[in-house]
Amino acid sequence: MMKKKSISASKASLVFFLCQMISALDVPLDSKLLEELLQPPTITQQSPKDYIVDPRENIVIQCEAKGKPPPSFSWTRNGTHFDIDKDAQVTMKPNSGTLVINIMNGGKAEAYEGVYQCTARNERGAAISNNIVIRPSRSPLWTKERLEPNHVREGDSLVLHCRPPVGLPPPIIFWMDNAFQRLPQSERVSQGLNGDLYFSNVQPEDTREDYICYARFNHTQTIQQKQPISVKVFSMDSLNDTIAANLSDTDIYGAKPVTERQPVLLTPTGSTSTKVELRGNVLLLECIAAGLPTPVIRWIKEGGELPANRTFFENFKKTLKIIDVSEADSGNYKCIARNILGSAHHVISVTVKAAPYWITAPRNLVLSPGEDGTLICRANGNPKPDISWLANGVPIAIAPEDPSRKVDGDTIIFSHVQERSSAVYQCNASNEYGYLLANAFVNVLAEPPRILTTANKLYQVIADSPALLDCAYFGSPKPEIEWFKGVKGSILRGNEYIFHDNGTLEIPVAQKDSTGTYTCVARNELGKIQNEVHLEVKDPTMIIKQPEYKVIQRYGQVSFECIIKHDSTLLPTVIWLKDNDALPDDERFLVGKDNLTIMNVTDKDDGTYTCIVNTTLDSVSASAVLTVVARPNPPFDLELTGQLERSVELSWIPGDENNSPITNFVIEYEDGLHEPGVWHYQTEVPGTQTTVQLKLSPYVNYSFRVIAVNEIGRSQPSEPSEQYLTKSANPDENPSNVQGIGSEPDNLVITWESLKGFQSNGPGLQYKVSWRQKDVDDEWTSVIVANVSKYIVSGTPTFVPYEIKVQALNDLGYAPEPSEVIGHSGEDLPMVAPGNVQVHVINSTLAKVHWDPVPLKTVRGHLQGYKVYYWKVQSLSRRSRRHVEKKILTFKGNKTFGMLPGLEPYSSYKLNVRVVNGKGEGPASPDKVFKTPEGVPSSPSFLKITNPTLDSLTLEWGSPTHPNGVLISYILKFQPINNTHELGPLVEIRIPANESSLILKNLNYSTRYKFYFNAQTSVGSGSQITEEAVTIMDEAGILRPAVGAGTGYSETLFATSPVTHTVRPTFYKVQPLYPRIRNVTTAAAETYANISWEYEGPDHANFYVEYGVAGSKEDWKKEIVNGSRSFFVLKGLTPGTAYKVRVGAEGLSGFRSSEDVFETGPAMASRQVDIATQGWFIGLMCAVALLILILLIVCFIRRNKGGKYPVKEKEDAHADPEIQPMKEDDGTFGEYSDAEDHKPLKKGSRTPSDRTVKKEDSDDSLVDYGEGVNGQFNEDGSFIGQYSGKKEKEPAEGNESSEAPSPVNAMNSFV
Repeated sequence: MMKKKSISASKASLVFFLCQMISALDVPLDSKLLEELLQPPTITQQSPKDYIVDPRENIVIQCEAKGKPPPSFSWTRNGTHFDIDKDAQVTMKPNSGTLVINIMNGGKAEAYEGVYQCTARNERGAAISNNIVIRPSRSPLWTKERLEPNHVREGDSLVLHCRPPVGLPPPIIFWMDNAFQRLPQSERVSQGLNGDLYFSNVQPEDTREDYICYARFNHTQTIQQKQPISVKVFSMDSLNDTIAANLSDTDIYGAKPVTERQPVLLTPTGSTSTKVELRGNVLLLECIAAGLPTPVIRWIKEGGELPANRTFFENFKKTLKIIDVSEADSGNYKCIARNILGSAHHVISVTVKAAPYWITAPRNLVLSPGEDGTLICRANGNPKPDISWLANGVPIAIAPEDPSRKVDGDTIIFSHVQERSSAVYQCNASNEYGYLLANAFVNVLAEPPRILTTANKLYQVIADSPALLDCAYFGSPKPEIEWFKGVKGSILRGNEYIFHDNGTLEIPVAQKDSTGTYTCVARNELGKIQNEVHLEVKDPTMIIKQPEYKVIQRYGQVSFECIIKHDSTLLPTVIWLKDNDALPDDERFLVGKDNLTIMNVTDKDDGTYTCIVNTTLDSVSASAVLTVVARPNPPFDLELTGQLERSVELSWIPGDENNSPITNFVIEYEDGLHEPGVWHYQTEVPGTQTTVQLKLSPYVNYSFRVIAVNEIGRSQPSEPSEQYLTKSANPDENPSNVQGIGSEPDNLVITWESLKGFQSNGPGLQYKVSWRQKDVDDEWTSVIVANVSKYIVSGTPTFVPYEIKVQALNDLGYAPEPSEVIGHSGEDLPMVAPGNVQVHVINSTLAKVHWDPVPLKTVRGHLQGYKVYYWKVQSLSRRSRRHVEKKILTFKGNKTFGMLPGLEPYSSYKLNVRVVNGKGEGPASPDKVFKTPEGVPSSPSFLKITNPTLDSLTLEWGSPTHPNGVLISYILKFQPINNTHELGPLVEIRIPANESSLILKNLNYSTRYKFYFNAQTSVGSGSQITEEAVTIMDEAGILRPAVGAGTGYSETLFATSPVTHTVRPTFYKVQPLYPRIRNVTTAAAETYANISWEYEGPDHANFYVEYGVAGSKEDWKKEIVNGSRSFFVLKGLTPGTAYKVRVGAEGLSGFRSSEDVFETGPAMASRQVDIATQGWFIGLMCAVALLILILLIVCFIRRNKGGKYPVKEKEDAHADPEIQPMKEDDGTFGEYSDAEDHKPLKKGSRTPSDRTVKKEDSDDSLVDYGEGVNGQFNEDGSFIGQYSGKKEKEPAEGNESSEAPSPVNAMNSFV
C-alpha cells in the first residue's frame, strides 16, 4: 500500500510543484509552462480600501495582475465606467492597471474623490479589485476665538479644552509652551484622549500664560497652533491678604483655606457609558478624576479578569489599553478613582463588533475536462456577514449560465467541467462594518504529463537522515506517479518509503544500501513520461572529542580540542567562533588541525568558543565556555562618613571580581602620626558587604584602604581614603605582661610590654612604676619613667615577694588604675641538702628513694625540684670496678621520693640528693649506699657444637655476659627430630656452673637434635639459646636400632670435665601428660603490657588473656590470642595503674593459669644502638656467608636419605614443649627469629662452622632516659621516658607483632 503525506512548507520550497492540488492559490509554472499554459487573471497588487492621499502630490491608484494571456485593465468610478482617455490628467502605466492622476500640473485632488474599482480581463475570465475610496487629506486652521484667562483657586480642578479642527485623518494633539517645550504631565496633570488638558487639582506653580495646544497633521506634515491659554491660580494666603487690605479691622473676613476633596470624575461623566469597538482593534478606555489629594485610578472587569499579556495601562493608569480585542473582551469595565477621603467610579459597557473576516477564502481550481470541484467562501463577523458571488465581475445571477456550475450559499459546486467552464469568481462577504472581496479562478486544462525535475539529478545525503528525491510534474488530468529503483527494479512500496502528493519520494532514514538510481514515472490518459535521479548516502560528520569547559587564570594558556570523523569523499572545513562571531584577529589565537590554543589569556578572551565543522551535506558544532579568572580589581571610591571620636563608617565600591566571586574584604589602616607608610590589619568583612563601622583609637591620624579577596588571591590595595585625625585622650589601657624577676640576689627587675603608638591616645607617653614588699606594711614606692619597658630596683632582700604595678600616662592624664602582680627579688643558691635519705630496693633493677624536704626558707628561690645523682660502684658477682658514670634524675616540684629504674642486678650503688631552684643546685646529701639483689642471668655468651661422630656430639659454651648473681648451674635440654618431623622425648641435664663443655654419647646416627641451653642463679633460669646438630652417617651401613617401646634412655652421668652422656631415645609423638599454663610473666609500659606464659598440653590450643584492675570487683575483660602463640600485648591501659592478669585455653573448662599482678608506668625512649654490634645482624651475615655450605649439606642428606624436611612449615613442632621463655635480647616470647633463635635448617645446620652463637654485651647506661642524661619522673615518682636493652627486629606476625614493644624494654620500665 503506498503511503502518502502532504508536503510541509519547508519541503515545498524544494519542489517546484504544480497546480493540480485543489487547495492551491496559484499555478506555480516554470518558464516553459508559463509560455504555453493558459491562466485566468489574478490580482497581485492593489491600493488600500480607504486611500487618503496628499492633495499636493500626484495620486497613484495601484492595480497589478497576472495571467496567460496577459490581462487587460479597465476602471469604474462611483459605479460607472471611468474613461481615462477622456481625462488628460489621468494615465495608466503600460502593461499595468495602475492609474496615475497628475495633480502637480494643475489638477485638484478634490475633483478625483470617489470610489474606484479595477478589472483585469483575458480570454479565461475577469478579476476585480476592492472598492478603493480616494479622499484627499485635510488640515484646516483653527477658528479664531477669544480665550478668557482662567482664574482658579488653589486645589480646584481645571480642564483646558483643545477642540482641534476636524482633519483627515484626525490630528495628533500635544501641549507645549511658547518655548516649544512639552508641558510636564503627572498623575495630577494629564492630557485626555480627546486632547484636553486635565488638572485634578491646581497648584500655584500651574500659573502661566502659555498653555498652547498643537495639532499635527501627518499626511500634510503641518502643525496647527491654538491661541495660548492663560491660567492664574490664587493661593489662600494671597487671597486673604487682598481681602484684609480692603476691609476694616472690625469686619470679619478671610477665605477658607485649601480643603481636601474626595474624587469626582471629570471624564467620562455620569456613572455609566458605552463603548463599541471592532474585533482586532485596540480598545482604549479613559477615566480622569478631580480631587485633593490627587486620586489614584484602578481598573477592573466586572465578572472576569483583565486579559493577560494584552492589557496595558497608560497616562498614569488613567487609560486602559487592550490590544487585539475579540468578542470575549465584551463586558463591563469599571474605573475607580480613590484618595484618602473616598472614591468615585464609572462603568463602561464595552461591546465588541466584528467586520467580516475569513474562515475559508476561496482558492483557485485547476481541473481537467470532466472533473468535479468546489469553491468555498466562508466568513464570519458581528453581525454575521452576507455572502454573494460574482462571475467575471458580474453578479452570478445575471452572469452567463454554465451547466456545470451550481451555487449553494457559500459554495459553488462544479460537475463535469469543460474548457469553456474556465472563469474568475468573486466572493463578497459584507456587514455594516465592512466587506471582504476575494477572487478565485477555475481553470480547465487538458495536458499530457510533464516532469519538471532535471534529468539525472544527483542527490547526496547523510546516513540516517531523510532523503527527498524530487519528481515535480504537471499534467491534466493529474498524472499518477510511480517510483522504481534500478534499471529493472520493481515498483517501490512499503513503509520504508513515503510518497508525497507533489511526486517527491521520501526515504525517512537513508542507509548506505539506499545508494542507487531511482526512476520516476508520471502517466495520465494523455501520455506517460519518466525521469531518473541518483542518490548517494554518505557517512555523517561527527565531533568525537568536543571542546570542554575551561577555567583559566589571566595570562595563562588554554587549548580547546575538536577532533572530527567524516566521510572520506567529503572535504570538511573547521571554523572556530567566539560568541557566535569570528575569532579576533590576534596572533595569540592559534588554530591547529584539531584544536584552538589561546596564548597569554586576557579578560576579553572570556566567552563561548564554538567549533563548527561544515561539509557540503551536513554541519555539526560543539561549544565550550572559557571563563577567565583573576584576582579581583581593587575597590575604589572609598568614603568616610559618620565621623565620631571613637568610630567612623567606611564605604567603598567593589572592583570587578573577574569571574571569581569576592569572598571577603580586608580593611587596613595607616597611622600617619606614629608609623607613616606602615599598613596594619584592621578587620575584614564578607564579600557581600561594602560598608563597615570601624572602631578608632584616640590620637591616630587614620588612612584606610581596602583589599578584595577571591579564590585566586588578593587584589591590589585600593587608593587610600582621606585622612582622619582622632582627638587625644587619656590612655585606655596599661602595659601588659608586667613581671618582677630579680637578676641578682639584691635586686628586682620590673619589665612590661610597652604600649604601641596608637595605644598612647596622646602625646607624652610615660609610665608610672610602683612597688612595695608583700605582707609588709610599707607604702608604695613610685617612679615615673620615659617610654621604656624596664626598671631595676636595687638593694632588695634576697627572694622576697613584691607587689608591682605599672600605669600608663600621657599629657592628658593617667590610664585606669592598673592591676597588681606579684614578683620576687633575685634568687640565691639553696643553703642546705635534703636529709634522711632512704633507699628501698624493690627488685633487682628498680629501687625507690625517699628524702625529707628542705625548709622553704633555705631554698632562697623558686623550688624547681630535686635531683638524684646515682652511680654503680661495682658488680657483686665479678668484684671488678670500671669507669663510674653518674646518672641524674630530676623530680620536679616538692617531691620527696622517686623511682630509680634500669639498675643492674647484684650490684652496689651510691646516690645523693640535691635541691634545685632557679639559681642552681644546693649542696649534696651524704652518699647513700645500696645493693641490688640477684636476678636471672642473661643467656650463655655462646653455644657451639663440635666433633660430630656417628653417635656423639661435643657441646661448648661461654658463661653469661651478665650473670646478675652467682651461677649455680646450667640446664641443657635436647630432643631428636626424625625425618617425619616427629619429636623424640625431651632430655634435661643439669650441669655444674664451673663446667664449660659436655660430650653427649650413644646418640642415634644420622639424627638431628635440637638443644636448649640456659644458666641459673638462685633466682631462676635465664634466657636460653638454641642450636641444632646432626650426628654423622654410617658409611658401612650400620643398622639403625629398631624403634620400639622400652628402650628408654640413661640418666645424666657427671664425671670429670668434659662431661659425657649416653642416650638412646625411642621416637614417639610428644604428648604432655596433662595440660598446664605456668610462668605467666608481665612486662608493663605506660599504656600497654606484654604478657607471656609457658604451656604444656595438646597442640594447637587457642589461648585467651583475662585482665582487670587489681582490687576491683568489675568483671574480667577477655582478649582472644591470635593463633597458638604464647604471648600477647594488652593495649589501652591506664598509666600508673595496678592490673591483675591470667591466661586460659579455649575448650578446656576451668583451665587457667594462676593470677599475676603488674603495674603500668611511663614508657621510656628507646636507645640508639649500633647495628653492627647486634646479634641478629651478625647472625644474618653468618647465614649469608654459609649459604653454599648449607646447600651442600641439604644435597648430601637428600642423596642418602631421600626425604624432605620442611622445617619452616613445622615450626611450631620444634618448640620446647615445656618452656618457651622470653628472650632478653629482642623481647619476643617463645618464637624463633631468623637471626637469633636458630630455627631448624633443612637437612643441615644454620650455624657457623664452629657452632658459635655470640651475644653482645648489654649496655647499662641510662643516657636514653627522658631528658637526655637527666631522666625525669612524674609527680607520683614514675619515670618519664623509656629505658630499654638492645632491640632487634623480628618479622611481623599476627595482629600484635607489628606494634608490640620489646617485653624487656617494658619490663625495665616497670615500676
